[in-house]
Amino acid sequence: MLTGKAYYDLIVTMYIRTTKRQCKGKTYTNYLLVESLHTPKGPRQKVICSLGDLTPRPKQEWLKLAREVEAKLSGQELLFDGLDPKAEAIVRQVQEEKAAKGKRGKEGRHRDRPGNLVTVHTDEVTTERHREAGSVHVGYQFWKRLGLDEILSEAGLTARARALSCVMTMNRLVCPASELAMPDWIRSTALDDLMGMDFELLGEDSLYRNLDKLHPCRAAIESALLAREQTLFNLDRTVFLYDLTSTYFEGRATANPKAKRGYSRDKRRDCKQVIVGLAVNRDGFPMAHEVFEGNVQDRQTLGKMLDLMDKRVGLKRGEIVVVDRGMAYDDNLKEITDRQLHYIVATRQSERDVWLADFEDTEGFEEVIREPSPRNPFQKKSHVQVKMRRHDQETLVLCLSSERKEKDRAIRETQEGRFLADVAHLEERVGSGGLVKPVKIGEAIGRLKERYPRVARYYAIAYDPQTKRLTCNLDGARRSTAEKLDGSYTSRG
Repeated sequence: MLTGKAYYDLIVTMYIRTTKRQCKGKTYTNYLLVESLHTPKGPRQKVICSLGDLTPRPKQEWLKLAREVEAKLSGQELLFDGLDPKAEAIVRQVQEEKAAKGKRGKEGRHRDRPGNLVTVHTDEVTTERHREAGSVHVGYQFWKRLGLDEILSEAGLTARARALSCVMTMNRLVCPASELAMPDWIRSTALDDLMGMDFELLGEDSLYRNLDKLHPCRAAIESALLAREQTLFNLDRTVFLYDLTSTYFEGRATANPKAKRGYSRDKRRDCKQVIVGLAVNRDGFPMAHEVFEGNVQDRQTLGKMLDLMDKRVGLKRGEIVVVDRGMAYDDNLKEITDRQLHYIVATRQSERDVWLADFEDTEGFEEVIREPSPRNPFQKKSHVQVKMRRHDQETLVLCLSSERKEKDRAIRETQEGRFLADVAHLEERVGSGGLVKPVKIGEAIGRLKERYPRVARYYAIAYDPQTKRLTCNLDGARRSTAEKLDGSYTSRG
């Protein structure tokens, strides 16, 4: 609705007025659609048409009905799924009456008359109830096209739970926020008009409870959604990628048996966490996910995830599993091949040393140019050189990347500086008598090697109990090898 003081003829508001009359002892109620115009002499009302009896329609919907009629008569296009049938009938009635009046008065009008022109001072126009509509409208159309409401219904969720799941999904898609902030965001959008629901009193507790309802149904939802996506997009299932991440809890998390302390990717060793495993296909569509205990190692999750995927979506012979070097262990690879699947895995850093001569030999390398992602057209092209080798019934891919070379060198030099600073601090503690017991000194050395594995391997740290001195000697040959391998990595499959 437009408001302003420039021209009173522009300020028009429609509403519904109730009239009653008595006839033969009975009371008859009639509803009128009234147009209120602000004129220099004050507000004036004009009856547009009679609406008949609106008693079956709830009173709180009258304003919405009037707004729909007002928007349509003013020429505004509706973003949503058409008019209310009653509003459509009213608009048609008003337009027919205007057409009839126009036909009767046509003979008395001059052909060259310019018509009813209105001048608008745009700097004096303001808006009311502006809400975000475009993004959630697009998201909601995809929600319906994927058939998510039907999928959730088959999983046993109520209409209210399905609606809350929808608005939470729209938030994750458009403007991700916590459940605490989500209700205010929902009310700032046109989701209530889109879905025909009132979210005015929605609080975060309802959203938290809805997550508890979704969690037990995740297997059925994922299986049905994957089948639907396969139909819509003809997805390729010959390759899927599996990786893990983690999320931590600030509190004690006593009610969550999977929340435990372990290796923290977020550098929050003081907090309990859970591990989340996710498998996606080569197009990035999720296939399955699972939540593991926070202290589980990456390599220990692979077998469980393959079991879950086989149960939920079905694994077929010859499909290729892509995993990172955290699972490049013989027992993990055997789990994959025992299921008659293939694998592609990044090898560990130490395994590159064996192939130093092949990396230095430029013969046999072929250049591969990776084009920017369609979703990020400003991304730089990546140039990678690859060479194939056969080793122990496996195909080994040797890769050289110019972009990665600079990154590897920066990481290695940064780690080396921190490593040497920590070694100097340990030497100071030992020299000042702050650390005396050889066992404790050995543990401190072990922690340093564990913290800086990339650079500690070409330094020899030793403690001499006789002289009570800590020594740290550089192995120049090994560091030179590491420098030559900057920008290189290997994969096998």
